[in-house]
Amino acid sequence: MSTFDDRKRAQESKFALDAELRFKAEARRNRLLGEWAAGLLGKTGDEARTYALTIVSSDFDEPGEEDVFRKVAADLGDKADEATIRARMAELRDVARQQVLDEI
Repeated sequence: MSTFDDRKRAQESKFALDAELRFKAEARRNRLLGEWAAGLLGKTGDEARTYALTIVSSDFDEPGEEDVFRKVAADLGDKADEATIRARMAELRDVARQQVLDEI
């Protein structure tokens, strides 16, 4: 096996790991966002956890995060404006990424 093959295999492994971490962080961010939104909606306990899972599953509608944003914005109505939701999404993306990295 050549050095080139070793490098290629290492790059492929790194790409796969990065993709897995990105997926986990996005799912975690969506769950955290769902928990935040559930709090604004007055949901607690199992009801809040169930709602958070609906936010996670809404991310499978289309690529990107717009489907998640639309779901949360529609559910919250006038309880949070677009800027607040997007800011919370960005903040929770960083939190989720760090949580996933801490688990490794």
